[in-house]
Amino acid sequence: MRRYFGTDGVRGVVNTDPMTAEFALKLGRAAGYVLTKHLSHKPHVLIGKDTRLSGYMIESALCAGLTAQGMNVLLVGPVPTPAVAYLTRSLRADAGVVLSASHNPAGDNGIKFFGADGYKLADEVEFAIEAALDDLPPLPPALDIGKAERVEDARGRYIEFLKSTLPRDVRFESMKVVVDSANGAAYQVAPRLLEELGCEVISLFDKPTGYNINQACGSTYPETMCKKVVEVGADIGFALDGDADRLIACDAKGTIVDGDKVIAILAEHLLQQGKLQGSAVVTTLMSNMGLARFLKQRGIDMLRADVGDRYVLEMMRKHGCNLGGEQSGHMILLEHNTTGDGLMTALQLLCAMQETAKPLSDLASDMNLFPQKLWNIVMEKRLDMLSRPDVQKLIQAAELELGDTGRVNVRASGTEPKLRVMVEAESEALMLKTGEQMVAALEAIIQKIG
Repeated sequence: MRRYFGTDGVRGVVNTDPMTAEFALKLGRAAGYVLTKHLSHKPHVLIGKDTRLSGYMIESALCAGLTAQGMNVLLVGPVPTPAVAYLTRSLRADAGVVLSASHNPAGDNGIKFFGADGYKLADEVEFAIEAALDDLPPLPPALDIGKAERVEDARGRYIEFLKSTLPRDVRFESMKVVVDSANGAAYQVAPRLLEELGCEVISLFDKPTGYNINQACGSTYPETMCKKVVEVGADIGFALDGDADRLIACDAKGTIVDGDKVIAILAEHLLQQGKLQGSAVVTTLMSNMGLARFLKQRGIDMLRADVGDRYVLEMMRKHGCNLGGEQSGHMILLEHNTTGDGLMTALQLLCAMQETAKPLSDLASDMNLFPQKLWNIVMEKRLDMLSRPDVQKLIQAAELELGDTGRVNVRASGTEPKLRVMVEAESEALMLKTGEQMVAALEAIIQKIG
């Protein structure tokens, strides 16, 4: 059983176990040792972060643990999560670390590791790190500790990398773009990248204070972005999350284009270019049945992974796919980067619009979504609800009622004490009825357990 690592690293409320300075120092020692113990050279570990106030504290403590254990540390400051994946490879680091809680509030933070190849750590490596926390390795002699230094041009390096994924002559001179950086890690990178590619940019939420990351902005609150697109007559809007590994778009009419529609657009674009690998795309259990129907009509298989980008990536690598993603806007373009990349996704959408000479609304209109809703049931503490026979009986009854015209997915959140209930059906009335009945029954069971 995992004790600290969830589906996306270690995460929690700051100054509450495990997200404390003391734990970060220990984790630095344990992770640094596990990730670099077989190396014959002095290890280098790269650390990036988003704009949370606690990033300074966690960064200092983690850096102390790594250097105490004998690793050199490269500090790149506030950069998107995908930038850390890229820079770890580019700077030939032996591991990379991101300090971020993604789309969560400013009071949360997280610690996420990448290997030297830019991929997130395998389960067995995370288990080894947890074991090392119980039995910390011996410290090296005084003069064998590591040193820390800052990499001053990290953001510029990442911008050049993003531009290098486009054909040399591609520019977006005629595009008017609204970008919401969520007061997060991309607050400098996002507007600068788009401006360098010729876009007229209206930049929102690009003044982080340490307290305002994801605060009524970004991919979980795209309403302001949508309103601004209509107000200024923009061609497209992009809303990133706090660490810029996911993106929600909207068209010129201010209509949201979610992750499922983005996958449909990018899959068709890659297919037409002869660049779609594996004859399939990887999505999750949450992806809409309308997407599956759209892809099937074009001869593309849709493979469903468990929720979480690490599981999407695992399935992509297993089946040789280069496109995968989540409904939440987390897209992996494996031809270019080893993790989800919101800005990479934005560039590919702009390319699809330019090469087809179609607005985003036309590109998105080819796929019809089934009515779908997600309910979040908050619990006082984590409960293993899915192993209960009465819960399984509820799920089976709902699936039987929906038959081939819909589906149900009930899962525990990987980061919070919540039970997530997703229902979709061809009929909105049937979807709502099924979902509301399930939620009421599940809440009754939770209350009974206490």
